[in-house]
Amino acid sequence: MTVCAILTAKGHQVVSVEPDVKLAAAVKLLSERRIGSVLVMSGTRIDGILSERDVVRALDERGAAALDEPVSAAMTRKVVSCRLSDTVTHLMEIMTSERFRHLPVVEDDRLVGLVSIGDVVKLRVQEYEAEQEALRDYIKTA
Repeated sequence: MTVCAILTAKGHQVVSVEPDVKLAAAVKLLSERRIGSVLVMSGTRIDGILSERDVVRALDERGAAALDEPVSAAMTRKVVSCRLSDTVTHLMEIMTSERFRHLPVVEDDRLVGLVSIGDVVKLRVQEYEAEQEALRDYIKTA
């Protein structure tokens, strides 16, 4: 399975904010949308990613005052992305080794989606269930 299969199932919608948006507004967006991260973008360029972990870290380091700062002060600047043709196994390796839970999907220098660890797990469970069903059918017909 590939990233393309994940995006075909879940869609290509990506939630983003601009770098100068206040952290409090981004936190509200995370809560309202019930998501774990937003991309920080200037136009079509990815400047960073803001995750729940980044918010917690900013609050720990700077207290409630961090909520009045721009998202750019709390975001992760090093953004690792993947491609539509990447396999789910490759995604799991990246997410595990780099300790990321969200990866933007970039194709031809254009953002085409965002994949989360939840998306990967869901796909793997579906694959496992399909394999189990195929084995049950095979045993019934043997």
